Amino acid sequence: MADVQTPDMLDLPVPKLRGGKYVIVESEPDWYVKQVMENFVVRAEAIRNGGVDTGSDNFLKITHEARLLGTDARLLEPDAPNNPDSKLNKVVENVAAEYFQHNVDVNIGCQLVFSDIGTPKNAWSMDWKPGGEFDVYNYVKSELVKRGIPAEEIAFIHDAKTDAQRDTLFKEMRTGKKKILIGSTDKCGTGVNVQTHLVAMHHIDCPWKPSSIEQREGRGIRQGNENDEVAVYRYVTKQTFDAYSWSLVENKQRFISQVMTSKSVSRTCEDIDEATLSYAEIKAVATGNPLIKEKMQLENDVQRLKLLKNSYDSQRYSLQDNYLLRYPKLIKAAGEKLTCVKEDIKAAEQAMLSETEFAITVGKAVFTERVDGGTVMLEAISKCKTGEITAIGSFKGFELLVEKNFIGVNYLVLRGKTDYKAELSTSPIGNMIKLENLFGSLQENVEFLEKRMEQYQRDLEESKAEYEKPFEQDLELVEKTARLNELNAALDLENKVADVDLAGQDNRVAEHTLYPQRVI
Repeated sequence: MADVQTPDMLDLPVPKLRGGKYVIVESEPDWYVKQVMENFVVRAEAIRNGGVDTGSDNFLKITHEARLLGTDARLLEPDAPNNPDSKLNKVVENVAAEYFQHNVDVNIGCQLVFSDIGTPKNAWSMDWKPGGEFDVYNYVKSELVKRGIPAEEIAFIHDAKTDAQRDTLFKEMRTGKKKILIGSTDKCGTGVNVQTHLVAMHHIDCPWKPSSIEQREGRGIRQGNENDEVAVYRYVTKQTFDAYSWSLVENKQRFISQVMTSKSVSRTCEDIDEATLSYAEIKAVATGNPLIKEKMQLENDVQRLKLLKNSYDSQRYSLQDNYLLRYPKLIKAAGEKLTCVKEDIKAAEQAMLSETEFAITVGKAVFTERVDGGTVMLEAISKCKTGEITAIGSFKGFELLVEKNFIGVNYLVLRGKTDYKAELSTSPIGNMIKLENLFGSLQENVEFLEKRMEQYQRDLEESKAEYEKPFEQDLELVEKTARLNELNAALDLENKVADVDLAGQDNRVAEHTLYPQRVI
């Protein structure tokens, strides 16, 4: 057995996203980035046509280089131009703005900057200048220092190489001595407790796994942060792999969330590890093909609608079982028990007429005194085996039994056409009173069972009515699935046809005449 509690279930007192949403920062590619993306298309076409040795060039290599290019062209070529509108320059602007906004007077505002790409090769120094092997960390720090942020308040997680150094660095972040920490997911994820004064977090790149994003953002959106809100920035360079990367991770997270929360789960899921762009995807992203954006949106919509459809089907099966099997059985069982109770009431009335005085039989002895009968009954009960129902006598024409179980709660049982129970007491007189009350309250079972049968009947009718309701988004799902398949065919996305398994879908598409023949 396993019980998983996700953050939305726990509803812990943690900071909210500032403004209720992520801050998406888009950067325009310059001429150099566009030129490299066009070169990727040429390389991808050559690979697809089989004219390239896969040992020297392949789609995985292009995918990796596309990620570097989306962060900064200088990661591929150190002499590439510094685009003023690049992602890294936007990061510097936003980090500096957050710094000067929140570090006023005695206020403290700390920030985390995440990048798994372009980690530092050398320690930063005042004499550091871009050149040679470019890296993200040194560039961001240098630009922040130029904007007036003290270098001693900016730290790299990679500089803390021992546990003692990491503990010292984390303490300096919690106290505000360090105000900006730049790190990768691996080194600045789990176990990094620096949340006390965090006001903003920045995703320079998009990790491959949703768990990496969760670990990053969990450094600030957690208990112990003294701020009510935290800004989370996500940076995207247009016409590069960035937007597509975030879309892939979103789809992965959707599947994982379904599993973790026991919701209806898709029948298939793509590999959760590193993804590789196909030729068609590289070409669509490089040329800014609007179909790729529509495809991503449709994939999200189809996944959402599939989840709703699966939930609808699952609930419908349960409703069908309710009105065909479950409630009819319950109504029948309650009716049969009601008949037995009514017969027992008649027998009890006859017994009351013939036995006006108190009398109880325990074993073969009859007792007319409650204390004597209760005392002997307790002795008889002590000899009964645990885990069994044992007959010990009779009372007013009803068989008297005792039910002993392993949890320490034992019951007196009056058995006529059906059973009636009362919890045993350790008092002889108390047991006799309970026995007489149990005998005298048979009529209450009639009212209880009649109300229960009425409730079962209402539940049956409601289940049938709900079962007969159609899936409201059925037509939308069929339309969007058909359109997604068209886009996949148009973009030539091999092995990525939408996985929608709906019985009779082709018939419904034809019936609704969703789309005429298109030329794209």
